[in-house]
Amino acid sequence: LKTIRRDIHAHPELAFQEQRTSQLVAERLESWGIEVHRGLAKTGLVGVIRGRKSGSGRAIGLRADMDALPINEATGLPHASKVEGKMHACGHDGHTAMLLGAAKLLKAREASIAGTVRLVFQPAEEGGAGGGVLHGADIAGDEGNSGGHGFDDGHAEAFESAGEDDELGAGVEG
Repeated sequence: LKTIRRDIHAHPELAFQEQRTSQLVAERLESWGIEVHRGLAKTGLVGVIRGRKSGSGRAIGLRADMDALPINEATGLPHASKVEGKMHACGHDGHTAMLLGAAKLLKAREASIAGTVRLVFQPAEEGGAGGGVLHGADIAGDEGNSGGHGFDDGHAEAFESAGEDDELGAGVEG
């Protein structure tokens, strides 16, 4: 996952321009046998894992954002942005890598999953309205959706929405 995150970090793409990132994600998901639907909200995609355990027709969505910001990176890191004026300064490279990790783990356990997991890779989270476009595509889970956000100071926030009126928030340090 570290290699994937660093690759995405070194090749940032702005809102609705996430062609390379989307291709990388789709190729990984397909290599693990995960069904992929491309071209949602221009550069977004959804991976689908259909659990093989009987008893539930429910679905849940897990989301990661993929876009970068129009910022010059001056970190000097070996995996720093190779694209002038673009940087993953908000952690979306990490979000994408984490959801890929979750996808691989869930696919390995699909025999014990009752229901469907939708892995939503969202473009244009940074002011580009990518979430609204994806929402119109009706790809979320009926049991709610999860997402998260990380910060450079090591603090991470996660949220999970259990449905229309139910929401649970949690923060994690470290």
